[in-house]
Amino acid sequence: MKKINRLLLLFTALLLVISCQNDNSVFGDINAPSGLEVTKIIQGVTAETPDGDGSGIVNFKATAKNAISYKYIFSDGTSSVAPSGELKKAFNQVGINTYSVTVLANGKAGITSSITFEVTVFSNFSDPVTLEKLTGGTSKKWYWAASELGHLGVGQNDGDVTKNFYANYYQAGAFEKAASPSSSCLYDNELTFSIEAGILKFQLDNKGHTFFNKDFKSVVNGAALDDNCYDFDSTGKKTVLLSAADSFVPKTESVGTQMTFSDNGFMGYYIGQSTYEILSITENRMTVRAVMGGNPALAWYHTFSTSPPIPAGNDDYTNLVWSDEFEVDGAPNPAKWTYNTGGTGWGNNEAQNYTSNPTNVKVANGILKITAIKETSGASNYSSARIVTDNLYSFKYGKVEIRAKLPSGAGTWPAIWMLGQNYPTNIWPACGEIDIMEHVGIDQNTIHGSLHYPGHSGGNPSTGTTFNSTVTSEFHNYSVVWGPTSIKFYVDNIVYHSFANNVSTPFNANFFLILNLAMGGNFGGAIDPNFTQATMEVEYVRVYQ
Repeated sequence: MKKINRLLLLFTALLLVISCQNDNSVFGDINAPSGLEVTKIIQGVTAETPDGDGSGIVNFKATAKNAISYKYIFSDGTSSVAPSGELKKAFNQVGINTYSVTVLANGKAGITSSITFEVTVFSNFSDPVTLEKLTGGTSKKWYWAASELGHLGVGQNDGDVTKNFYANYYQAGAFEKAASPSSSCLYDNELTFSIEAGILKFQLDNKGHTFFNKDFKSVVNGAALDDNCYDFDSTGKKTVLLSAADSFVPKTESVGTQMTFSDNGFMGYYIGQSTYEILSITENRMTVRAVMGGNPALAWYHTFSTSPPIPAGNDDYTNLVWSDEFEVDGAPNPAKWTYNTGGTGWGNNEAQNYTSNPTNVKVANGILKITAIKETSGASNYSSARIVTDNLYSFKYGKVEIRAKLPSGAGTWPAIWMLGQNYPTNIWPACGEIDIMEHVGIDQNTIHGSLHYPGHSGGNPSTGTTFNSTVTSEFHNYSVVWGPTSIKFYVDNIVYHSFANNVSTPFNANFFLILNLAMGGNFGGAIDPNFTQATMEVEYVRVYQ
């Protein structure tokens, strides 16, 4: 019996040894990251600028044995996860400042090692214009521009400068995320930017429900296969640091400023990112771009408005009340159009003389053609035309749609616009100006939609732009939807600029239509010395109410 007991004890011990060996084969050795080192390179360091070139940019690289990822924590209140250990950080506090940096090297089973050091860097970054538009000087609320096509979108992020600034992969339709309860929480977001004791702050109120990209559902132990709303506490005020944008986006397509939120703050849609580049911003509309966390090949686009999202209603004008289809060859219909002639710069130092000559303006084969020609005309070296509905037709509120193909060539400046009918007694800019479409040949693929009114005249309008590479080779629809509470600008039914109208603006009276092609001037710029002539073609003009 004693032998049997000894055998049982020996067998049990052998099982324990085998079990421990199997456990080790499954889990492996769990070693804390060791030998953690961090190198830092301050951008623009020279003998004359030992703390950098003023960009505030520092490139960090962390290495450690047994590390699987790294996290940087900065004394300016921000933090960033860097799986590879490499991180480019822009410090934006103006002046020469010293920051504390803590780097965590993460190993298996959550074991970490850390190192803390200081970095001194010079920054002269400042963007008071963007700060004012974000906050209104004190505090401002923003909402998803849900009525706009592409208010949420995704595009590539691969260095292709012709495509890295718009959502070329996917654009959400108007109120698309309201169609399903699993995503409708997105439109409950209220984003507040404020200035407190001189510091930019941000607070997201999403009623306790956050719209998550499916790749980050593990943050909330989510199970859905697609993007979904989850209970997630996103409250708490974040500090926002503004710095120079560092992306593939061309400088002409961006404000050049990015926002970084402390404590993993985000702008309503959870994509594992806390840094957003501001592509455009006005007093009431903003579009931002963010590279998706964990997937640097994708960039997400968000568009916000200062007006809460309300489904389209009375501003969806569909009753056609006035139009010109340009069906009769010859001069424009005199019952609908008259001419502005002459030209002494028209207040913009333009180079053309406007005429009513058929070489400058005519209807042919169903198309209105306004042509600028290099020739002696009056006291000018260029001739062109400007036709108007002044004192023939004016209206208040509605949708205006013009289908047109634009001219090309440096110095050309075509415009489709409206002016307050009371301009003789209410001198510009008090009468108001609505520029449905402006284009300049020196910036070939950019369309501008603008509003001029007191305080926003000359080079300071409320304006927005959009990119299109075929404006001079193809016809496109340029339109504005103008109502008592908003004015929205579209190209091919995609809104790119919106304005919150109210009783204090001049945009609550009758306006008339204007079509013209200017040359040079303050906006048109230098004229190509090889220019001979160029034409704006218009297929139709329609007004709906």
